Amino acid sequence: MHAELAARLIDAPTMRRLTGLADLDPGLVADDFAAPAAAAALREAEVLISCWGCPPLTGEVLDRAPRLRAVVHAAGSVKHHITDACWRRGIAVTSAAWANALPVAEYTVAFVLLAGKDLLRIRDDYRRRRAVHDWQAAYPAAGNYRRTVGVVGASRIGRRVLELLRPHDLELLVHDPYLLPGEAATLGASAVDLDELCSRSDVVSVHAPELPATRHLLSRERLALLRDGATVINTSRGSLVDQEALTAELVSGRLDAVLDVTVPEVLPAGSPLYGLPNVLLTPHIAGSLGNELHRMAAAAADELERYVTGRPFAHPVTAAEWERSA
Repeated sequence: MHAELAARLIDAPTMRRLTGLADLDPGLVADDFAAPAAAAALREAEVLISCWGCPPLTGEVLDRAPRLRAVVHAAGSVKHHITDACWRRGIAVTSAAWANALPVAEYTVAFVLLAGKDLLRIRDDYRRRRAVHDWQAAYPAAGNYRRTVGVVGASRIGRRVLELLRPHDLELLVHDPYLLPGEAATLGASAVDLDELCSRSDVVSVHAPELPATRHLLSRERLALLRDGATVINTSRGSLVDQEALTAELVSGRLDAVLDVTVPEVLPAGSPLYGLPNVLLTPHIAGSLGNELHRMAAAAADELERYVTGRPFAHPVTAAEWERSA
């Protein structure tokens, strides 16, 4: 992982667990498998604990790791370092994607509900007025009673979002081509095609993986289907939304947006998205941040314990899942 990441990722209780479960050097954090200390450790390693910044485990790297049997990833996607060579070698892989999904879902649900309250407009209106005002009369359409929320992608995050929204008085829609018949109903939602989801929803939240097939999933044409005043929430990847088309809609004031991801990840300084009153822009912080990193490390320790005691991983990543995951 990134050299400076381990100290922020692994708190003292989890480090004690890890060192109690395995022969692990807390001071050895590798971001280059060719470095002498890392190369020496790799020759003896049976399990690799990885996180953001892990170099790719290519066939050449695995040739220098004859004893490696498992990779325990203390973060979400393993696409950056798990390669075809890992599957050919039979390396067992697990990920803390479920743990990283929790804060993303919490962020999303918070802004779904705040979007229903028309928070951005009321905040700015209050700042301007600084006086007693009839807010009920000014915002008669605000509120979350019987709003329609569309979730694009029944991923781990999408499913958690639906679970957290289910107790509210909302109509929930979901679109995912991999949903099994009847599965949407168990999630408390109605399965619809993407065009219908866009045309019916007050809030559309994107939770699909970044793949060639999902580029501009919310296209110009689908954004045009959204009703006036609808909100787009994107905590997935910027490429899933036609950003040029969305920017035009936002500049016009027709739509609102909560964007934790963009293309590029840091927008040019002149982008209008920084200053629009109907846009909430955050720097890719919906996922694990601050002490939430410790949850992912604890999840990795749980999986290491399962490995050490001869049990299968609770959250394995399979080759088939890897093919269609972000």
